[in-house]
Amino acid sequence: QLQLVESGGGLVQPGGSLRLSCAASGFTLDYYTIGWFRQAPGKERERVSCISSSDDSTYYADSVKGRFTISRDSAKNTMYLQMNSLKPEHTAVYYCAADRGDWCRKRNYNYWGQGTQVTVSS
Repeated sequence: QLQLVESGGGLVQPGGSLRLSCAASGFTLDYYTIGWFRQAPGKERERVSCISSSDDSTYYADSVKGRFTISRDSAKNTMYLQMNSLKPEHTAVYYCAADRGDWCRKRNYNYWGQGTQVTVSS
């Protein structure tokens, strides 16, 4: 069964850090385009960061550039989103995703994680 399982969300104070993890099973992440998305209450889901499998190019939303880093660990078949200098506006449910295509700047991916809540508040 193809599956993505997320972990690492929680409550953090402004200025703090969190690392989200997303473990894949049933397929090898190295061969897939990967991405992180988020959805805040009352807002549409938006792409936060992604890596295209065609050339390993990365994308970051303007709101997270310089704060968030996307990566993957081949040995663990896991992708990560390191989030630093968090702000209250980063509060959302974060989703990892993987796609068989080679371009990451798209809305619809083949596989999705269950989502993990990130709350930035004092």
